[in-house]
Amino acid sequence: MAELRANSPCAGALPLVIGSVMAREEDLGVITALLPYRGRETALSEALKAAHGMAFPAPNRATGKVGARAIWAGRDQALLLGPVPDPALCEHAALSDQSDGWAAVRLEGAGAEAVLARLVPVDLRAQVFKRGHTVRSQVQHMAGSITRVGERAFLILVFRSMAATLVHDLKTAMEAVAARG
Repeated sequence: MAELRANSPCAGALPLVIGSVMAREEDLGVITALLPYRGRETALSEALKAAHGMAFPAPNRATGKVGARAIWAGRDQALLLGPVPDPALCEHAALSDQSDGWAAVRLEGAGAEAVLARLVPVDLRAQVFKRGHTVRSQVQHMAGSITRVGERAFLILVFRSMAATLVHDLKTAMEAVAARG
């Protein structure tokens, strides 16, 4: 009888360390889409703060911290990363488990901004894209989300089906940045 084992989205292709940059797969725990009901945005934010210690994020922002974070994901949408959502949130929003649908990669190091500059058509320099800022954008040719989670660290989310492509594109960009130095 065959023994089936679940693979992570990046299936062992990470971590990668090239030059001053490291890419590693992140296990975010539970990923839940939060879609507030019309007129319930403030109530959802208050319930989220009471249950998980963070407000519903404003556009292009993230709230919370490692282990319990909410990331803006589009108009009237956020992703709750980490905790199992408190049942009280269901009074104010539609919730959808997205845990198996995303690949999460942490990119960090002195050259992380330069690597992302080769892949993302958005200015991610620290002067304009500070910790807690997030953007939905193209990552090379994939739809993705990029969040600054540290001075030299980013959380990149792409659909799970694109995980191998993300790793390939990151590796190519990391090699190019390392070759310059």
